[in-house]
Amino acid sequence: MLQDSPLYAYIPARDLARARRFYEDKVGLHAKEETNGGVVYQFGGGTAAFLYPTPNAGTSQASQAFWSVADVDAEIQALEARGVQFEHYAELPGERSPRGALIAGGAKAAWFKDSEGNILALVQTLSKG
Repeated sequence: MLQDSPLYAYIPARDLARARRFYEDKVGLHAKEETNGGVVYQFGGGTAAFLYPTPNAGTSQASQAFWSVADVDAEIQALEARGVQFEHYAELPGERSPRGALIAGGAKAAWFKDSEGNILALVQTLSKG
């Protein structure tokens, strides 16, 4: 049952206005609606994320959510042009793409932190063979 249901992400924000500026100005997202004190962003495949205020934002040291993209390096280039800074985890094993994405385990991935300290990722599944 749950396997066939969409899964949505919650993204915490200490300062909702600051977080909105980051996601809308730097990442280029468009808010679908404001509801329950937060903001909904809709994505491909009918998925969405809810940006909500909480003092606990940025406390996780793991990825909060990831976008499944066709070309990680192109997304890195576009986001860097908008002022997004990517994290580099030298301790993770694998090759690096020309733009610094990690290539390992059949995927290419890159991470950035939002204005609230949340870690978000871009992931590209690599074709086998």
